[in-house]
Amino acid sequence: MKFYYSPGSCALAVQIALFEAGADFEATRLNFGAAEQSSDAFLAINPKARVPALVTEHGILTETPALLLYIAQAYPDAALAPLDNPFELARMQAFNNYLCSTVHVAHAHGGRGVRWADQPESLADMKNKVPETMTACFELIEQEYFKGPWVMGEDFSICDGYLLTVSNWLARDQVDRTRFPKVDAHAARMLERPLTRQAWEQHFAE
Repeated sequence: MKFYYSPGSCALAVQIALFEAGADFEATRLNFGAAEQSSDAFLAINPKARVPALVTEHGILTETPALLLYIAQAYPDAALAPLDNPFELARMQAFNNYLCSTVHVAHAHGGRGVRWADQPESLADMKNKVPETMTACFELIEQEYFKGPWVMGEDFSICDGYLLTVSNWLARDQVDRTRFPKVDAHAARMLERPLTRQAWEQHFAE
């Protein structure tokens, strides 16, 4: 498989899942500063000009929740998802989709407001709102979603790499992660996992 990512992006969640699953893959780093995501070569892979993207033997997959579930299903021995429990699998998908559709969007209003508005005052207003909206998102995660010691409870899953990825954005969003003790302790616990640490180091390598 060939995996495309950009440092600091949500692709880190997929990178962690690939390492934790023991997948054989080639990682290709895109330089968003040089607009490599908009090159003809990458647009042929993902016309949305975004990461992550995963080239598999069956075809190309995009969107973080979809890639995470694919990895969990393709490598069942890694036990990254409750594949034999429909309710728990749906609960896992609910969490991952919340990160994708709500938390990621709240974060993106800070740096990519041009997706939704053009006027400078509109962009500034969206950016100023980010600390409030991200705080509200993580209060919900801390109080309602997080079971502990992992997101789903006793079992590590594809939710955990995704939570680490998104909680790592909080500093950029001017939110102190230590305000959320469960989430903050989870981040430290994640980086104690050797395979997650390897994925982290690959993702942020210069």
